[in-house]
Amino acid sequence: MKLRKVTAASAAVLALTVGATACGGNNSDSGSGGGGKKIKIGIKFDQPGLGLKTPDGSYSGFDVDVATYVAKQLGYKPDEIQWVETKSADRENALQRGDVKFIAATYSITDERKQKVDFAGPYLLAHQDLLLRKDSKILQAKDLNGKSLCSVTGSTSAQNIQKTIAPKANLKELSSYSECIASLQSGAVDAVTTDDSILAGYAAQDKYKGQFKLAGLKLSNENYGIGVKKGDSATLDKINKALEKMVGDGSWEAAVKKNFGPADYKNEPAPKIGQIVK
Repeated sequence: MKLRKVTAASAAVLALTVGATACGGNNSDSGSGGGGKKIKIGIKFDQPGLGLKTPDGSYSGFDVDVATYVAKQLGYKPDEIQWVETKSADRENALQRGDVKFIAATYSITDERKQKVDFAGPYLLAHQDLLLRKDSKILQAKDLNGKSLCSVTGSTSAQNIQKTIAPKANLKELSSYSECIASLQSGAVDAVTTDDSILAGYAAQDKYKGQFKLAGLKLSNENYGIGVKKGDSATLDKINKALEKMVGDGSWEAAVKKNFGPADYKNEPAPKIGQIVK
């Protein structure tokens, strides 16, 4: 009799364990959407206007809006998204390891990167540009000769200008674009350079509204794509269809105006899927 009681208790514990395991499985990302599952999406956490984690723990920016729209088309609600910070140097590894399902993080499509990951899109055509104070007399990149130009440490943007366009520009490298923007505001530097979308995002912040302008020089073409794991053609096709729908129903244009409008960003029209501008 005692043996039967123990056996019954064991069976009950086993049933509870199996049930808990089954419930826990609903929270993992299977890549199919729905059913209370989560999807992990890589974004930047520190780029205003593109991918920013705010002090209250929410997320904002153009990349966030694009990724949220895409996730919805894949079958996920906003509260089923788990945002994962993916720094530039770790984006390929994050996809290869399976840390995220896809990445929307100012991820320029290049031939070198396409050897490691697949890209949906592009969904935005950005350009290297200059951010200037509103009263700046700088009109062209060559006007930077004798002026101070800021970018982040290790960036090729400022170095390209210094080497090929304005060799007498005084290059100042800081650890973040936030520091560069603050230096521009104070007058410590005359210009900041990186992608125009990134510059517009910073300039659109409330504390900077009306103080800066973009030069509109289009010094390079940066085709932003959504990165997926190499060989995941099913997810790639779904994302491309979602991007086409976002453009078609006006959501893409609305997201551009919402995130970049305050900086008077002259964005390019939405690019066609698979159309890379060299």
